Amino acid sequence: MLDPSALLRHTSFRRLPPAPALRPYVEHYWLIDWDLPAPYEARVLPHPSVNAALQWRGGRSRCEVSGVGLRVHTELLEGAGRVAGVQFRPGGFRPFAPGVPVAEWTGRRLPAHEVTGAGPALTEALAVLGAESDDAGRAAAVDAWLLSLGPRPDPQADLAVELADRARHDRTVRRTARLAELGGLSVRALQRLFAAYVGVSPKWVVLRYRVLDALEQAAAGGAADWAGLAAELGYADQAHLVRDFTATVGVPPTAYAARTAA
Repeated sequence: MLDPSALLRHTSFRRLPPAPALRPYVEHYWLIDWDLPAPYEARVLPHPSVNAALQWRGGRSRCEVSGVGLRVHTELLEGAGRVAGVQFRPGGFRPFAPGVPVAEWTGRRLPAHEVTGAGPALTEALAVLGAESDDAGRAAAVDAWLLSLGPRPDPQADLAVELADRARHDRTVRRTARLAELGGLSVRALQRLFAAYVGVSPKWVVLRYRVLDALEQAAAGGAADWAGLAAELGYADQAHLVRDFTATVGVPPTAYAARTAA
């Protein structure tokens, strides 16, 4: 979330874990409620994850699936509304829509029934959201919907989740070739795996996570050692980090840090 403190002033935002059977595929649920006298624009830099959002706005309910977002996403919040969102693990969505490569959804937002099919469990989950249920009730309804889709174990999905997680947490992973080596794959095989299960290239995933690392540092406050952080993240120099950060977020890291502090 870009400017999370502003978001939390305008909304109530929570995260909840999914049912244990869904945790190999789902990172968390995100719940957000708002009742605003004036419109507010929330800005988010997406992880390399597919999201599903069950929404109640203006007295109507709907569910959308969003593929991996390639750029900063702006969401206009106005009036009153509620969302129960699902952030899938990178690589974890394919078991819920096994017939189509995840790259097919990248950069797109579609009605859920076009991606996963319609069914009574989704209808019930939307009804629960519209009825102003508590957080546990919303999470249980989303659990029931996802479990009704019958995700089946998939070793390729497991491998994609594992390698995307390595790209996220292991800062020694700075190149696609290194990630391929960790997975026992050729670079080309890794690229095919990520297209089918993650939705974007392994190079893109590594870059996005390094920019998210820098974003976290910029939001932390204090005097950041950008040259040192650039070296730690695998950049040739500070200028390359600043270039990628600016291209992704829209402002240089120093400007973002100053805006967040203000």
